[in-house]
Amino acid sequence: MGVFAALGTALCWAIAARLFSGTGNAFSPLTMNFWKGIISIALLGIVLIVIPPAAYTTSSILWLLISGFIGIGIGDTCFFKALKSIGDSQAVLVAETLAPLFTALLAMAFIGEWITWQQWVGVAVVLLSVDMVIKARKRSTTHVFATSGYLYGVAAALCQAVGAVVSRDILGSGEVDAASAAFLRLVGGMFFVVPLIAFSKTRWLPVITQGQAVWPAFVLATLLGTTAAIYLQMFAFAYAKAAVVQTLIATSALMSLGVAWVLGEKATKATLLWSIVALMGVAILVSFGSTSMH
Repeated sequence: MGVFAALGTALCWAIAARLFSGTGNAFSPLTMNFWKGIISIALLGIVLIVIPPAAYTTSSILWLLISGFIGIGIGDTCFFKALKSIGDSQAVLVAETLAPLFTALLAMAFIGEWITWQQWVGVAVVLLSVDMVIKARKRSTTHVFATSGYLYGVAAALCQAVGAVVSRDILGSGEVDAASAAFLRLVGGMFFVVPLIAFSKTRWLPVITQGQAVWPAFVLATLLGTTAAIYLQMFAFAYAKAAVVQTLIATSALMSLGVAWVLGEKATKATLLWSIVALMGVAILVSFGSTSMH
């Protein structure tokens, strides 16, 4: 279940990325982070009112808020900075390759969660394939080598990994449900984003040109890419190892190929070949990744 929830997260992100790109430059990175957080918090809040969760400890609440503050607040902001500095292909390459590796190392060090050698093989195959697909799809425009952009990418990966390991530790114990965890993590992210918007005097609202319908696409992208994706991600952490979940989420780069294909865009032989190799890696993780609570 955890493995399929992680793949579901990747698919949601792949579709949402296309929808978010359709909103143009109406939203600044911080404004985008703020609004997708606020909309998802409201929706998950309604879910928790309709289906009240079981009581859980103060320490669990605190750790999930910290996880959101680091993983969503700082992590997403760093990732958006990397996108602006070094472009989408390089930013995704750095963040999606390093996040699963950092997650595996932090999970071993802090929660004593080791992955088997077969799972390491699966992780390596998936990450290599994702890297090769991103390189094959790399835009012809060359970005000037901006060291700061790569550092933001590394920081985003590290923040994602910290958030993942904390989430796995709390959810793996079975004490907190996925909806509550998703809600608390998003609230934690807001503790970083809101003061930063106020401090940097960033516009709260998007800049919309006349006749441009930005909100429908943005709300739909948020429903998929934030609300549904973070719920599925939390569900995945309850049933699968942190490093396995992060690796499977990295396949969103491959799934975006599928989204492009459905929309009538052609795929090259190289990207198709590496996508097949990635599926083999996913198959290894599905076969050996059905581990539960630690």
